[in-house]
Amino acid sequence: MISREPTIERLATAKSLLLTPFGLDESHLAKALQEIQAHQVDEADLYFQYTRSEGWSLEEGIVKTGSFSIDQGVGVRAVSGEKTAFAYSDDISEASLLDAARTVRSISAAARTGRARVAPKKVASSRSLYPGLDPIATLDSSTKVELLGKVEKLARAKDPRVIQVMAGLAAEYDVVLVARADGTLAADVRPLVRLSVTVIAEQKGRREVGSSGGGGRFGLAYFSDAQIEEYVNQAVHAALTNLEARPAPAGEMTVVLGSGWPGILLHEAIGHGLEGDFNRKGSSAFSGRIGQRVAAKGVTVLDDGTISDRRGSLNVDDEGNTTQKTVLIEDGILKGYIQDNMNARLMGVKPTGNGRRESYAHVPMPRMTNTYMLGGDKEPEEIVKSIKKGLYAVNFGGGQVDITSGKFVFSASEAYWVENGKIQYPVKGATLVGSGPECLKRVSLIGNDMKLDSGVGTCGKEGQSVPVGVGQPTLRIDGLTVGGTA
Repeated sequence: MISREPTIERLATAKSLLLTPFGLDESHLAKALQEIQAHQVDEADLYFQYTRSEGWSLEEGIVKTGSFSIDQGVGVRAVSGEKTAFAYSDDISEASLLDAARTVRSISAAARTGRARVAPKKVASSRSLYPGLDPIATLDSSTKVELLGKVEKLARAKDPRVIQVMAGLAAEYDVVLVARADGTLAADVRPLVRLSVTVIAEQKGRREVGSSGGGGRFGLAYFSDAQIEEYVNQAVHAALTNLEARPAPAGEMTVVLGSGWPGILLHEAIGHGLEGDFNRKGSSAFSGRIGQRVAAKGVTVLDDGTISDRRGSLNVDDEGNTTQKTVLIEDGILKGYIQDNMNARLMGVKPTGNGRRESYAHVPMPRMTNTYMLGGDKEPEEIVKSIKKGLYAVNFGGGQVDITSGKFVFSASEAYWVENGKIQYPVKGATLVGSGPECLKRVSLIGNDMKLDSGVGTCGKEGQSVPVGVGQPTLRIDGLTVGGTA
């Protein structure tokens, strides 16, 4: 639901943390924005942020580190054409605000004649996708330590081959306030938690790693005993499977990708190429291709920042726009790009609520939220059975992509060799190599088991990291190159 009510509540929280303690109110924000608009600029905004974060980690049976930090500051931006001037400060005060405003307005040498008109205040509409709570306060310190100890005990009890367990618990309380030159005022209160589990198993001198975890925008109570056990089972299963793994064959072959986290391939190979900045500059493999077929029939890809409690979701983006569900590819046809304010304005389209930044010390740019492919009509077992000779990749480690060519490289962390529709044995060292646009055209079967990842994704772009979500059903891709070790 979109309304102004939750925004007013969040605005009160944001003001109490980011304005009142420093003797600021909305009139000071208007004054700073007016200072910028004394020169001819297309856009200007102020981005205040307060972040409290905590992390605990366990290794060798003991909680080795516990960290706690508070960071706050303001970023001031002016945009003229496609040029951006940006200044930020961890000192929130009227003096530093006005100082930053005068610095960034120099992007436009043209001073306005007369006084700049102050836009009437507009409280932005926004969603209510997650609770505005401080997740750090949802469990006390001793309970957090006990939770990590539980992970350790459970994992060791699963199998005697488990020789080492590492676990990490992180929580963050993030409050942002956006004031734009067009009068828009928006705020968000963003909780974020994550539990990660890594195990090392050993057999006959061979050691292998397995990992799992999850999280989202809620309190730490989410990590119930059943949830912890699920993560532990997945991590132990992955490590033990890899102990039996043989070197992966190399060559061009049929590859079936599992549901959920393997959507990271979609995120890297296709998602980045659909971000507005790369398309405006013509540097993406998808530039100028709206309305054209870019994927096989049945392939529909969305970016959706509106899914409740998800790691990649936001009530408003970092420019104060309401997040949206954006259809990027529909039945194989390219429908649109992911946009922030500046690139949308320069491309003559509407922003899609995808303006994101790592913190107040960074400029916003178009970034993904939760990017996923819709399901089809095939049973996942049927898709695996359709492989004559090929790879079934269930889980992935990291990957990277060249936006201009669309070429990607991905390493599978759990994969199996399949012959005549039967899983033969696990394989290790399988790397998927290909081109995003080409890969999409080779999708031949789409499963009915669309699943989002468990809430662990972090996306890097131009040195900035933001939390994201990915998802997909089981997919069969024909003729994908696998780099192996066999």
